[in-house]
Amino acid sequence: MSNLSRREFARHAAAFAVVSGVGLSQAALDKRKKKQQALTQDEQSVPFKPSIAGPDSLRAHAEAVGLRFGVAIQTNLLDLLGTSREETSDRYTSAILAQADMLVAESAMKWRQMRPSPTTYNFDDADKLFAFAGASGQLLRGHNLCWHEELPDWFAATVNKDNAAELLTDHIAQVAGRYAGRVHSWDVVNEAVHLPDGRADGLRSTPWLQSMGPEYIEVAFRSAAKADPAAKLTYNETNFELDTPEHTAKRGYVLALLRRLHARKVPLHAVGIQSHLQAAGPQPGLGLVDFVRQVGKLGLEVYVTEMDVNTHGLDGDDAAQDVSVAQVYHSYLSLLLPEPNVKAVLTWGLSDANTWLNVLQRPWITRPDGRRQRPLPLDENFQPKEAFFQIRDAFDASRMAVKPADITAPQGDPWAPFAVPGSPTAMPKS
Repeated sequence: MSNLSRREFARHAAAFAVVSGVGLSQAALDKRKKKQQALTQDEQSVPFKPSIAGPDSLRAHAEAVGLRFGVAIQTNLLDLLGTSREETSDRYTSAILAQADMLVAESAMKWRQMRPSPTTYNFDDADKLFAFAGASGQLLRGHNLCWHEELPDWFAATVNKDNAAELLTDHIAQVAGRYAGRVHSWDVVNEAVHLPDGRADGLRSTPWLQSMGPEYIEVAFRSAAKADPAAKLTYNETNFELDTPEHTAKRGYVLALLRRLHARKVPLHAVGIQSHLQAAGPQPGLGLVDFVRQVGKLGLEVYVTEMDVNTHGLDGDDAAQDVSVAQVYHSYLSLLLPEPNVKAVLTWGLSDANTWLNVLQRPWITRPDGRRQRPLPLDENFQPKEAFFQIRDAFDASRMAVKPADITAPQGDPWAPFAVPGSPTAMPKS
């Protein structure tokens, strides 16, 4: 048997965990169990509460290996006054301050919240977010400038082929321009690829595409670069993390889109992999790692932008949820984080008390047993679950100073650029 480097071993172990469905978290679980069993009888009478603050926080462990850890927040829950005075006692705010060095708004910066009419803007919630980040010293991501969902009620009856481009560019100029120089990265275009719509280029048939054609993507990125030249401009996508035929095909079309934008010198700096994962069913694998490496060849960074673990299809009680969720986090991050162009990890929320998965009533979200979902690092009392420690352990193991193992890929490039009807053909003027 040939000798394996530490990272090669980690890579193969992670791949085995994905294929077999056995997470690497069991070793850590056993280690913590043995530590508690070793306590004296007097010590056992006191509940064991491992430290998660300061140097033991998620943000500290991420920073130690050159990563950013962030969370999506609900601005209405933030204690801005207490934070500005450095005296907040609010549990939600305190957890956000302790664990995250990067923030993104769940809803405050989407069109529905910011555009009460075609000619007016409401910046109240977004301004609160930026004031909070200014007081706390945390970085901000802007989410999002162009999406087909969360559009205001007036949108459908107002937008047409004659005014769509002006409306989009004005929105980006006003929003990105207002916060220019204060944003780490913008999700400029969100979820533009959807193969079931049947287009040859794989693009989703959104109101933007119907009104402007495929050029809307390029228009959005160029407008964002003009409004906020200091920010990293990101294409954000979902439901392409697995190695199923459907997700593999979607990754191919996303990569083709990125290559077309790159060839046309469109200002694009990063790809967001949303990572709304499932505790049951197929898990992400080496196909996603290969995608990360392919976009790295385009000079693009990668951000895990909206990570959580849906337990809808998982049988068992709360303890079973916690074990499975922790395993998914560890296996997933163990696959991605060794890649040098992966720069940030954000979870979509921090505590189970505030997750969207316990708000929306959808067949693919609501658990058949009626239990609440437990998809995030902290429980509803803002206490760490095993997921917290598995994320932290994955951070610690992610940047070993050895060369990543090679992935055996098929001959040729199955995602080579190709021409499609309706896409721009003329190169932009220099």
